[in-house]
Amino acid sequence: MTDTLTIDGGHLTLEDVVAVARAWSQPESLKVTLAPEARERVNRSRRAVEEFVARGEVIYGITTGFGAFKDKIIPPDQVTQLQRNIIMSHAVGVGEPFDQATTRAMMLIRANTLAKGHSGVRLELLETLLELINRGVHPIVPSQGSLGASGDLAPLAHISLVLLGEGEAIYQGERLPGGEAMKRAGIPTIELAAKEGLALTNGTAVMCAVGALATYQAENLSKVADIAGCLSLEALHGTPLAFDERIHAVRPHPRQVDCAAYLRRLIKDSTFLRPYDPLNVQDAYTLRCIPQVHGAVRDAILYARWVLEIELNSVTDNPLIFFEEDGTPVSISGGNFHGEIVAIAMDYLGMALSELGNISERRLTRLTDEASNRETLPAFLIKHGGLNSGFMLTQYTAAALASENKVLAHPASVDSIPTSANTEDHVSMGCTAARQAQQIADNVERILALELFAAAQGIDFRREVLGSEARLGQGTAPAYELIRQRVPFLEHDAIMYPHIEAVRKLIDSGELVRVVEEALEV
Repeated sequence: MTDTLTIDGGHLTLEDVVAVARAWSQPESLKVTLAPEARERVNRSRRAVEEFVARGEVIYGITTGFGAFKDKIIPPDQVTQLQRNIIMSHAVGVGEPFDQATTRAMMLIRANTLAKGHSGVRLELLETLLELINRGVHPIVPSQGSLGASGDLAPLAHISLVLLGEGEAIYQGERLPGGEAMKRAGIPTIELAAKEGLALTNGTAVMCAVGALATYQAENLSKVADIAGCLSLEALHGTPLAFDERIHAVRPHPRQVDCAAYLRRLIKDSTFLRPYDPLNVQDAYTLRCIPQVHGAVRDAILYARWVLEIELNSVTDNPLIFFEEDGTPVSISGGNFHGEIVAIAMDYLGMALSELGNISERRLTRLTDEASNRETLPAFLIKHGGLNSGFMLTQYTAAALASENKVLAHPASVDSIPTSANTEDHVSMGCTAARQAQQIADNVERILALELFAAAQGIDFRREVLGSEARLGQGTAPAYELIRQRVPFLEHDAIMYPHIEAVRKLIDSGELVRVVEEALEV
């Protein structure tokens, strides 16, 4: 059965983007269609463009050149060539291509923008773009080259090349010339008309696509970090007192309060935790301050979602077409292609996720450092230390990833470099910010996998002391059981990287959070 997503320019969600992106290997499983009301808006704005051209009006990018060439008037007989030229000249991306999932997200977001009916494209163009998604033609889009104003020009031009039968695309697992991919998929190529090349390349679809997938991943990682922190707390014989509702009620940051409540549910009924102990009244910050740190990260993730869900349903090209009360069409030049709002949100997200990785690495250190854990656990979580190194190097890897994140977390949005002969003299670097956030998220996913792997090892050592009747928490018990289904307790040194990857896959697939929340009846 094929599911259908109908876009209308105003109701696209983060979940929609993720669903279309993840259907990259089975594009036929999810068809994207255009709402009837969107078709009417698109046709109306297209008629307006044709009126402008027929009257010989001077309108940026329709009857003028681009960027610093904005004052160069284009004769009517060269208007269509102008649109092809912008695609050809702007396809200058470099670097490794985006994966197919991200490319699908870009095309969906661009299509949703055009569906709002302010861009002046033909319905035929928009439907062809949707056909790329529906039939699984995925353009090769280099990941570097966007400044985030005038939008994501270079990468969007690479998508547009394939519509013309140029460039390259992956179709049914094979990398092909764009024209051949279109032919095999049964999609006719198109010749661009006035305004269309500009409408395809102007906008924030690339930074939004990368950012949407990173934000969705971050929401999952936020919950995984809570689960990992609680398993570590149990392995380290920590106290739950710092999660007391009264503490957070008097500093009522909503996400801190929510996080503390979630932690309490995860560890409910656990016998691995210690009650009040006058000789050990509180834990280290990485355990005691989980709600304060993880809660702050939740705020950044929520902000990223808020920004992106507005941006997904915004018109971000230039110029835009509107209609006066009497129906007269007007074209207005502006700057909605400027990605500053997304850039700042992605920088904020990247910095927040870096902190999620930092605190996880420190908990991992406590699990492996016998002195730091008050000798609750053996050095490096292994029997016969010395002969065996145990989990010593897991902390090295986590430290390397956490340190890499500190470099990646440098905010891209504080940088700007003038382009187009100083006409485009301030840029957002939004695509860079989103790409960095995505890299950080991937690193944090691996750090959390390392912590979960080590925490499960620590739980097994604790169980030897507490006895088989010891109980993990309502949420941590199913997490531990799932991990143990995939990776064993290590009696002695073993090749560990396959185990780390197995835990990472549990995180990435969403299975870990799903199993835990089913137990919590969320």
